[in-house]
Amino acid sequence: MSLRRFLTTLLALGCLSALQPSRLQAHEAGQQMVDTATALLKALSAEARTKAQYPFESEERFNWHFVPKERNGLSFKEMPPEARLLGHALLTTGLSYRGYVKATTIMSLEEVLFGIEGADPAKRDAARARRDPEKYFISIFGEPSMKGTWGWRLEGHHLALNFTVKDGSLFRSTPCFFGSNPGEIRQGPRTGVRPLSAEEDLGRQLAKSLNDDQWKKALIQETAFKDILTEAKRQVSPLSPDGLSDADLNADQKAQLQTLLKEHLFRIRPEVAEAAWQEILASGPIHFAWAGSREPNQGHYYRIQGKSFVVEYDNTQNNANHVHTAWRDFDSDFGLDLLGEHVKTAHQPAK
Repeated sequence: MSLRRFLTTLLALGCLSALQPSRLQAHEAGQQMVDTATALLKALSAEARTKAQYPFESEERFNWHFVPKERNGLSFKEMPPEARLLGHALLTTGLSYRGYVKATTIMSLEEVLFGIEGADPAKRDAARARRDPEKYFISIFGEPSMKGTWGWRLEGHHLALNFTVKDGSLFRSTPCFFGSNPGEIRQGPRTGVRPLSAEEDLGRQLAKSLNDDQWKKALIQETAFKDILTEAKRQVSPLSPDGLSDADLNADQKAQLQTLLKEHLFRIRPEVAEAAWQEILASGPIHFAWAGSREPNQGHYYRIQGKSFVVEYDNTQNNANHVHTAWRDFDSDFGLDLLGEHVKTAHQPAK
């Protein structure tokens, strides 16, 4: 498929508008997801469609992880060319421009890792099987429709995106995981590339702005954790201790905390992220906690936690050049709140 034809297809589906920070109505975003997911399924053979699509109630919907491993669903590698393009089009319906760039850059790092791990000819085949930018998998749960509840997932090494849609307008976009290995490319033609640079730099900037009293509250451990504490759990609860409340920050620091939090949240398409942002602002205090060093190239961890959510950032592996970030919702991961409504509605006794 030519670039011109690809762009024409995206325009017809309305997907390019998802790359702009416009305030579309939620039902328009839902329609884009429905149209694109439907087009993707139609571009697949019956056998491939069986691999890509599951019932909405399937336990597979909760089978997620961010490590390199064998996965269910249909990989880009297994798709015909037109379906691969539509898979990326589906990705743009869920992410902002910023989020899409981060996601595709993360996917591209598999080729960097292959170059490192496959340098030894004896290990090249194993490295190719393990590190492949096309081994990212799409799964669609239920039937894409403007009525009822359905969802979709894109997942592979260091990228796990989960979306749940109800009646075309209610969205849930967690668990949401972005990682980066390397955190910074330090050799070769792409030297200096840092997919999650803002998440690191803004977090350190806030941590370094804290005075002694604030730092005592924010620092929860002298040594950074080895990884995010929520791991790839199906459901998570608030983490303890809370750390430093935003009530204890000055105006500039509060603005820094909000900028950092929005850097994580607004990887999702803007109007969906904005609705979540307004809920966060109205829900009460937000806490910031740090573990490890505040200096570059040393292990560090932070989290931002509110009444309904937690964001975690960890950079300790590979000499603090391997980033994991996750956004989790205590009640709505995988659209569990919507699923409860779905089950109640779908299984009402006949009158």
